Amino acid sequence: MLVVATSGAGFVLGSGACIDWAGLCWTCTGTMMVAASANSFNQIFEVNNDAKMKRTMRRPLPGGRISIPNATLWAVSMGAAGCALLSCKANALAAGLAASNLVLYALIYTPLKQIHPINTWVGAIVGAIPPLIGWVAATGQITFGGLVLPAALYFWQIPHFMALAYLCRNDYATGGFKMLSLLDETGKRTSLAALRNCIYLLPVGFLAYDWGITSGWFGLETALLTSGMGIAAVLFYFHRNTKNARRLFHASLLYLPVLMAGMLFHRLPNSQFDESTTDLREKASAAFGSVELLESEKNKDRYTLTKHPTSNQSRPPVAYASVAPFPFLPVPTFSSGD
Repeated sequence: MLVVATSGAGFVLGSGACIDWAGLCWTCTGTMMVAASANSFNQIFEVNNDAKMKRTMRRPLPGGRISIPNATLWAVSMGAAGCALLSCKANALAAGLAASNLVLYALIYTPLKQIHPINTWVGAIVGAIPPLIGWVAATGQITFGGLVLPAALYFWQIPHFMALAYLCRNDYATGGFKMLSLLDETGKRTSLAALRNCIYLLPVGFLAYDWGITSGWFGLETALLTSGMGIAAVLFYFHRNTKNARRLFHASLLYLPVLMAGMLFHRLPNSQFDESTTDLREKASAAFGSVELLESEKNKDRYTLTKHPTSNQSRPPVAYASVAPFPFLPVPTFSSGD
């Protein structure tokens, strides 16, 4: 549901003064289907690992409640249907982003979890794409404004998952996953990575204001919000224990919904919609103006021919000619008398 919420937030942020609610629903539905597919593939590939971990051993596949062939059929169907829905109801770029993210999650991030600790940063890229899908579904293009919420999500995920990896490091070791916390006995590198990315979050709100996404108040509020999570990261850095790691984890859980709520509350309508609407109106006005000018020129020519003849002969108005006794004969002409 978090993926769907971020995608919906991206769509609203990319919208103009009037939000296309039907488009929002289609975008969220398509994103949810692709996310379900990605999560299913992840559990299919990690079924043996999940069976060894306390926090995942009760999932449907390790528990035997769903067979792998059925799960695979579900994953393929959801992925294809979600991308097709985004392509039909949004645009091809949004569908392409969703399909690329599905491949990145299932075929790169998932196996990388058992190979190298860099998997956390790759996974953060995966988590940052859904709001960009929403933005692209609303605007049809990738712009700087559409990167604000994805950037916030990317930097937010590092302290969130570093705290989680520290809390569950024994479980991850049992499952065979390569996390930074397993290679960091003192926890210093893990806590430093969390603190560093909290610092990276500080200017995000001001960028949103500078790029015309939100009002200036959002920058100040985000700085205060980030400082709160940053304090938890500082405590975790100087006192690396389970209590402070859990405090940071809970702070990160609070951070994201408050950030998105503030972003939507302070959002400014996307000016690209106003500019495109103005351009369309100008083009339409120019087109209709040309037609009106052409019609006026034609009327002027008719007036000149009927009222100001340039030759010795002129044809009468159509209304006068229509009373001729033999309409199948040529229209009569009249001499000027000179």
